[in-house]
Amino acid sequence: MKILVTNDDGVQAPGLLALAQAMRRLGEVTVLAPDRNWSASGHVKTMERPLRVRETRLADGSPAYTSDGAPSDCVALAILGVLDEKYDLVASGINPNANIGHDVTYSGTVTAAMEAVICGVPGIAVSLNSPPEHGEIDYTPAANAALRVAEQVAARGLPAGVLLNVNVPYLSEQELKGYLVTRQGLRVYRDALVRRNDPRNRPYYWIGGDFPTGIPEDGTDVGALAAGYVSLTPLQLDLTARNALENLKTWEF
Repeated sequence: MKILVTNDDGVQAPGLLALAQAMRRLGEVTVLAPDRNWSASGHVKTMERPLRVRETRLADGSPAYTSDGAPSDCVALAILGVLDEKYDLVASGINPNANIGHDVTYSGTVTAAMEAVICGVPGIAVSLNSPPEHGEIDYTPAANAALRVAEQVAARGLPAGVLLNVNVPYLSEQELKGYLVTRQGLRVYRDALVRRNDPRNRPYYWIGGDFPTGIPEDGTDVGALAAGYVSLTPLQLDLTARNALENLKTWEF
């Protein structure tokens, strides 16, 4: 089995190394990831400039590739043949923060897996619900959870147009309650506009605010994490709001 591993935090991120090492227990791993942090980049396709790919090495000495493109660019480059390989699975992560609720529309981790699905390859996105204030992160439980999910995807497959968004609580493996299949929950953002002036007294802006939270409703990704379970949310590329179709058909244009 050939597995492509990528992320949105950059090729030297420790979460990517943990994921790559776990995936090696399942198959032959190729790493192609961005050369810088693309967090909250969303689904990017670079069209107005050339993309470059170069060789590098991970912290454990294993070979990898890196690109100046976005996470979704990295997936597209690999699947389209820049490395002359065919892939059976794309694993994206491990992101140091959860990607739940509306986060999936911003997340480069998730949209890398979306790009895989668009290209016809099963994709999983893996994120760890680390606390806002943390020291060195232990990715081992999340990496082992990712391996278990990847094994199931390899054995059973995924429906066309569907990816798995995997979120892991920040707990030891002994503390994890298990795995739950969930729907997207409600993420609560507390964004705030920060206005400042540069040394020439010209205004500039940051989007700041407190760390987002969520509503821990049963059956949702937010609720599963709060209860200590690994959340598995199947996401589909068809975003059609079907419950709005009939009403819209009554409009007069």
